[in-house]
Order: sequence, then C-alpha cells, then structure tokens
Amino acid sequence: MTDYEFRQVDVFTDEPLLGNPVAVVHGADGLTDEQMAAFARWTNLSETTFLLAPTDPAADYRLRIFTVGGELPFAGHPTLGSAHVWLEAGGEPQGASLVQECGVGLVELRRDERIAFAAPELIRGGEVGEETLEGIARGLRLGRDDILDARWCDNGPGWVGVLLADADAVLAVTPDHAALGDHKVGLVGAYPEGSECAVEVRAFYPADGVAFEDPVTGSLNAALGQWLAGSQLPEAYVASQGTVMKRRGRVHVERVADQVWVGGDTLTTIRGTVNL
Repeated sequence: MTDYEFRQVDVFTDEPLLGNPVAVVHGADGLTDEQMAAFARWTNLSETTFLLAPTDPAADYRLRIFTVGGELPFAGHPTLGSAHVWLEAGGEPQGASLVQECGVGLVELRRDERIAFAAPELIRGGEVGEETLEGIARGLRLGRDDILDARWCDNGPGWVGVLLADADAVLAVTPDHAALGDHKVGLVGAYPEGSECAVEVRAFYPADGVAFEDPVTGSLNAALGQWLAGSQLPEAYVASQGTVMKRRGRVHVERVADQVWVGGDTLTTIRGTVNL
C-alpha cells in the first residue's frame, strides 16, 4: 500500500459545492487498472482521474478518467479539474498552452481568466435516426414533436444532443430512466435574450446499471458548442447546468474560427492523501 496525494475539485463554479466534483490522484503511475477502477467505484463520483507521466513528448501529463462503471477516453469537467490540480501542485507546461494526453489523444488547454479546453473532434456526429429519437422522446416523457432538432454529439462518452423549445422546457423534463435505457442524452434550450445565461443544459446517462443526471458536463457542452455556437447560438455564450439539482454550473463556450473552447472556474475543496 502506498500513499498518493489526492485532491477533490469543484468544476464549473466560482463558489464551493455548486459545480461538479472530480477526484484527482497525483503521480498514479504505480497503480494498476484494477486499483484505479476500484478507487473510482469507492469515490462514487461521476468521474475520478489519475495523473501520470506522459508517453507522448508533446504532452505535459497523461490523464486516465474512470467512472464507477469503467474508463472513458475523454470527459470535460475531469479535464478542467485535473489541469487545475496539476498546475496547483507546481506543474510547469512546456509551452504557452497546457497539453493533456488521454484516450482521445492530445487535448490542448489554455489559461486565461479560467482554464478552457479545446473541444476534441467528434467520434460520431450528424443526424440521429428516427427510431432512436422516438425512444429518447419516450424516455424523456415528451412527444416526438417536442424535440425540435437532434445531433450525435459523441466525443467519447456517446452523447445525443437534443434541442427543446426553450430553457423552461428543459427544466420541466422528468425522465423515465428505465425507458431511456442506454441512451446518453443532453438537453439544451435557450433562455430569453438578455438573460444571464444563453441556454440551460441537462445530461442524463446510465452507468453500471444505474441512471444518473450529471450536474455539469464539459464533454456535452463542447459538442453542443460545435453544433450550435455561431449558428443557433452566439459564437461566445454561457450555459447554465445543474439548476434542477440545486447546483449553479456555468460553462463558458467560445468558437474561434473552427475551434470551440470550453472553460469553467475550478476550486479545490479537499486536499489529502489516499492509501492504495
């Protein structure tokens, strides 16, 4: 058994306990896959991450991301929270940007007012089949006509993005998780012009046979930005997420030319060691 430095970070909030937490273990090169998976199950958070030495010389560090049900190639709030931890612990990037190595390859992060990651290319995009949409509508307890548009928004986790009439429609959804099945669904609807946030977002997903709503979801917001920023939404906007769960997530999305950036505030809430 070895002691590893450990921090828990609240992501997409500038106030503690109102964002989405991620558990981060430093210097985890000595841990086995089984140990990582077991610790992720034990934390019972949406994601637990492990910082390791990079294998690609262009990267500053390598990140492995686990849910309670297994490993993900990429996820947004763990990327931001882990970058925060790496920097807070004294990490020095090789260049002006921070470069993370993970399952989808190299992910660039910039450090301005807040940390932001460059949205990775979609593994799957485009229109969603009618049979899938009908199943999603049933799972959301909506009529098929309530779904104004939908796109595959899969940059690793497997999201389907679903556009509803407005933010109130998103907030009113009470899903039937059993009917939703294996679909990982992200809802988005606009607030009136002039509101604090441009849209409300919600994310529903199954993991290890259990249904969840995610408090604030970087990967989903990245893909929604690739779909909507500069077309149905401004090129730069703020998304609200977590309202129904009594959180106050704020996701800053910006399109610069062909690249979408997703940023959020990050706060360390727990520091200590874990014996693994």
